[in-house]
Amino acid sequence: MAPSARVLRDMKARKGAQANEIARRAYLFVARNETLSPQVRHHAQLQLNTFGRYTRPATCSNRCHVSGKGRGIISEFALSRFQFRVKALRGELPGVNKASW
Repeated sequence: MAPSARVLRDMKARKGAQANEIARRAYLFVARNETLSPQVRHHAQLQLNTFGRYTRPATCSNRCHVSGKGRGIISEFALSRFQFRVKALRGELPGVNKASW
């Protein structure tokens, strides 16, 4: 099954955020540093504004990598609750088995 458009968008956002993380943090540090001159801070803010949409970490969302659902995600496996259950019962997740007592 091919990944949905939402999953592809999230993957693109994660790649862009990771690629531009260092430059964004540097510009943010300069823009928020009140000991610097206003001109330098303003220039840093303008540079931040030139970054694209998918370079912000806030655009990354937790989504299921199989179904693309955005709610009920188990973050360690990046799967929704239902997909986690299905894969665990099939034995596709290492170290996960059904509990019985």
